[in-house]
Amino acid sequence: MEEKRLDLKTIVGFGLIAALMLWMIYNNTAEKEKEFQEKAKKEQVQKAQAKKAAEEAKTASIINDSTATDSVKIAKLNGSLGAFAYSASLPSAKNTVTELKSKLLTLKIANKGGYIQEAIVNDFTRLTKSSGQQVELIKNNNANLNLQFKTQDNRILNTKDMYFEPSLSKEGDADVLTMRLKAGANQFLEYRYVLKPNDYMMDFSIRSQGLAQIVDTSKPMDLEWMMKTYRNEKSVSYENRYTKVVYEYEGGKDNSLSEGSKLDDATAEDVSYIAFKQHFFTSILLTDTPFKKAQMTSENLVKDEKVDTLFTKKLTAKMPLEFKGGELSYNMNMYYGPADYKTLDDYNKNLDEIIPLGWGIFGWINRYIFIPVFTLLSGFLPYGMAIIIFTILVRIAMSPVTYKSYLSQAKMKVLRPEIAELNEKYKKDPMKKQQETMKLYNSAGVNPMAGCLPALMQIPVFYALFQFFPSFFDLRQQSFLWATDLSSYDSVYHLPFYVPFYGDHVSLFPILASVAIFFYMKMTTGDQSMAAPPQEGMPDMSKLMKVMIYISPVMMLIFFNNYASGLSLYYFISNLITIGIMLVIKNYIVKDDKIHAQIQENKTKPKKQGRFQKKMQEMMEQAQEQQKLQQRNKK
Repeated sequence: MEEKRLDLKTIVGFGLIAALMLWMIYNNTAEKEKEFQEKAKKEQVQKAQAKKAAEEAKTASIINDSTATDSVKIAKLNGSLGAFAYSASLPSAKNTVTELKSKLLTLKIANKGGYIQEAIVNDFTRLTKSSGQQVELIKNNNANLNLQFKTQDNRILNTKDMYFEPSLSKEGDADVLTMRLKAGANQFLEYRYVLKPNDYMMDFSIRSQGLAQIVDTSKPMDLEWMMKTYRNEKSVSYENRYTKVVYEYEGGKDNSLSEGSKLDDATAEDVSYIAFKQHFFTSILLTDTPFKKAQMTSENLVKDEKVDTLFTKKLTAKMPLEFKGGELSYNMNMYYGPADYKTLDDYNKNLDEIIPLGWGIFGWINRYIFIPVFTLLSGFLPYGMAIIIFTILVRIAMSPVTYKSYLSQAKMKVLRPEIAELNEKYKKDPMKKQQETMKLYNSAGVNPMAGCLPALMQIPVFYALFQFFPSFFDLRQQSFLWATDLSSYDSVYHLPFYVPFYGDHVSLFPILASVAIFFYMKMTTGDQSMAAPPQEGMPDMSKLMKVMIYISPVMMLIFFNNYASGLSLYYFISNLITIGIMLVIKNYIVKDDKIHAQIQENKTKPKKQGRFQKKMQEMMEQAQEQQKLQQRNKK
């Protein structure tokens, strides 16, 4: 009997081991199968890429074969290009470019692909280490424009791989370049560029003729636009912060991809323009016939600011072009030039939305107040002096708000002893304490929220200015004192090492602004902490404010070290002026004895409660009654 039990246990044990081994074998086989499938898929992709490269190389070798006759070339190219082999056999099938030049722009359009291979903004220079070079938006194949389409014989072709035939002419003062990708003498796909003498915007059109029997018109052609944006400013991180895709869609709405994400994408319908905006320059594609759909991506190319200093982002857009009557016909525009508010706004195409002036009230303040005022001042003053006068005007305009804020603090400071007495008297009854405190405020004619409202009113101005200075193109390359460029940081000393979050240089204007804000906070924090006594169960704000006296200047110093020196100059002057205004208010306008006398006089006068105060008191009384009822029920 014991042997039978042992045999049974042995059999069960062997069964479990066998099951475990089978599971391991199955699991291992599944993993190997998965690895095999992934490897096969990878090899398939590599083979497809190799095949495509071989076909392109074969096509190029056929085109460049000087020993072959035209008929032989066409016969060979028919295998890879079909009807468009005609274009590859023409004398224009060479890696050459046609130059269009005006006072503002220099463009070079390649025969291969028919797109702009080089775009230089003539009047501006780069501010990088290679300073002195003209601003190059496109060069060395950092951008391309491609049409991908399907032919009737099921070929997928890309215009960037095929040769166009150029034809240069004049229309008045404008240079006209027609690039044709030919499938026959009168069958072609055409790009047409019209460059005007004094304009960053040029006419651009895409049309086809006689291709209905060659191209599959049941599906749209895909227009693909790509650009790796060159760094043109002093700070790669600062420029990258303002580099993004901006687009207009659905008849006037505008949006953009995130400039801070490593990778971002979006899809929109009825798109009327797409802008590849850099910090102070932009490339824009506009269309009279909105793209039914556009897919856009933004990829951050700056992984390490010390190494990745040539490009900032890779921006792409893909739009389907619809056929009408078997042919393409799109009238568009291209813009290569400064991201300047006035220049873009003058086109009346809603392009001013490309400039990040802020949304809502912030953008309104910039558009209708700050830009006109500063443009007026900089029209007859050096830009540094214009910033100082502009700052004075802003602080004068905000001085009534500063006065009301300080007056409220002074009143609360006078009432502090009485509030402290109420806190002590009703420390066991928080609801009663709150009621009596509100009665004191009402009888004294003091609004405890009056000090907060002026501060809130200054937030739109603060944020608008924060958007204004980094976006105002006119500050670029303008110097003041030791700052060589008010649109970038003012380096007075280059560090031999890199400090995280701070950088590898020392900027002086942020230091001055930080010192000024330290003295301003030192001067006002004492009054603010004395204005309202600490409430039971709440943190002591006076201690927090004392800590902030030292933290705020340090944060400003670190944050603004890589920001526009014009913005740091503004805050330095603004804090100095605010200190002066506060000293005048404190010593000559608002005095404690006068405020105390006024409060005592207010107490003798009958006060009519406002609707808000009355409602608050009713709510407190109801809460107090409910509290008493709960206490009775407990007893």
